[in-house]
Amino acid sequence: MPGTVLVVDDDVEIRETLAGVLIEEGYAVAKAVNGREALDQIHAGLRPDLIVLDLMMPVMDGWQFLEERAKANLLEDVPVVIISATPETLHPPEVRAFVRKPMRLDAILDVIEREIVR
Repeated sequence: MPGTVLVVDDDVEIRETLAGVLIEEGYAVAKAVNGREALDQIHAGLRPDLIVLDLMMPVMDGWQFLEERAKANLLEDVPVVIISATPETLHPPEVRAFVRKPMRLDAILDVIEREIVR
């Protein structure tokens, strides 16, 4: 059974398109426009099964989100899938996959399905 995915991306087209496809696939979806908004939702009780995270965002970027999440010991067991146009770099262990933008929707869906079932 599909779970809940938190999609964190400042690009409204990417965020809404990915959310729409995930909903069609049976996932529950929460959305945030930056890392700060995502942390606020988590502090308010959101417990996603997977986080899809852009790296380059205003207010709080993906790297800052990961750092703050680790400092606060928030959802450490929840896997993270990075989506970014920046080249793949070294990443912490909770980052399970890196999908380069522009991305194919079927490719990101395959990654999400694989990681959420783990």
